[in-house]
Amino acid sequence: MSMSAQNMAVDEGPRGLAGPRRRCFVTRREADKRALVRFVVGPDHTVVPDTTGTLPGRGLWLSAERDVVNTACARNVFAKGLRARVAVEPDLADRVERLLARRCLDLLGLARRAGAAVAGFEKVRAMLGSGAAGVLVVASDAADGGRQRLGRMADGVPVVTMFRAAELAAAVGREHVVYIAVRKGRMAQRLAAEAARLGGFRRVDEARGAPDRRGATR
Repeated sequence: MSMSAQNMAVDEGPRGLAGPRRRCFVTRREADKRALVRFVVGPDHTVVPDTTGTLPGRGLWLSAERDVVNTACARNVFAKGLRARVAVEPDLADRVERLLARRCLDLLGLARRAGAAVAGFEKVRAMLGSGAAGVLVVASDAADGGRQRLGRMADGVPVVTMFRAAELAAAVGREHVVYIAVRKGRMAQRLAAEAARLGGFRRVDEARGAPDRRGATR
């Protein structure tokens, strides 16, 4: 799939991932739990996004989509699903987005420190050309020329375009980063899975190169 496709945050989903399945409490659709977001009740009786899926207590699962989370808030389904008296913050979907974005950026930093990621056009192009790339990350404010050249090489490789260059640079500890490639393996699979979840909350307005949080593809 071409990286120039309108508003695509992740061009192709993660591959090779199969695990326990859960049902979305709103849509009733069943999916691998790594494609959903779990919610629990916090100590103060507020609804807490459990993006790691590890917090204790009864959990409620929702599809990783901004509209689904907003619907759950509007219908106040959390009290029923979690079987508890709960308070729901009005910015719950935004909170999920921030947590998922942080997970993606942390994974990029971890991959860089582990030697599993390269940054810079030439290094990324070389990894793509060798067939070793498991994920391609392109800044949302990247120039069209480089974006298109690498996009043509990324056939079958998930492409993440949800972060600005400044965010990518901070994640990998460099002054300026526009392109990152993560080598095939578990880290690339985890990044692709987290980016796919984030894509349900953060789209990219390619005209501005900035996140679009309206939660719908135009």
